[in-house]
Amino acid sequence: MNFLAHIYLSGDNDLIKIGNFMADGIRGKQFLNYPLEVQKGIVLHRAIDTFTDAHPVFRQSTKKLHSRYHHYAGVIVDIFYDHFLAKNWVNYSDEDLGGYVAAFYQSLSDNTSILSEKTVMLMPYMIKQNWLVSYQTIEGIDKILTQMDSRTKNESKMRFASEELIEFYTEFEEDFTKFFEDLRAHVRQKLIEE
Repeated sequence: MNFLAHIYLSGDNDLIKIGNFMADGIRGKQFLNYPLEVQKGIVLHRAIDTFTDAHPVFRQSTKKLHSRYHHYAGVIVDIFYDHFLAKNWVNYSDEDLGGYVAAFYQSLSDNTSILSEKTVMLMPYMIKQNWLVSYQTIEGIDKILTQMDSRTKNESKMRFASEELIEFYTEFEEDFTKFFEDLRAHVRQKLIEE
């Protein structure tokens, strides 16, 4: 899952959301350097990633992309799934997506002292271009994938992946819907265990 899903799955605690959001850049036991609630978010992020990578429906989605994008297929599906979460937001939250995202951006701004250096550097671009809301459209996803591709010096070819998103749109959306129900149940259980 990508940024929006990780934030959403964190529940209502802003520090858990922040930890879950910035976890990719935090290696090994470095997470112990953060406040306890942020640590919980980082651990939750790792549990979500482990569950996602092993899930048969997620793997089914990546198979549609593997021949063209190889090991980037999982990253692309993460982005596609965030698209379907954003597009179908009203099915998952009573709060307007724009308001939800604005509150998260504000939370990041209010807590810069505990953010990783990578997150601090990423924030201005993310907020200015409103990445999380842009996930609602194929054009927004295309722009995100193009930016990510440029970071791989265009080796990943991710800039072309919206072609498959359009071609297999219904299948990807069905995969997301099935998978996300399982993931939400898994995360609810994880949060109960803590």
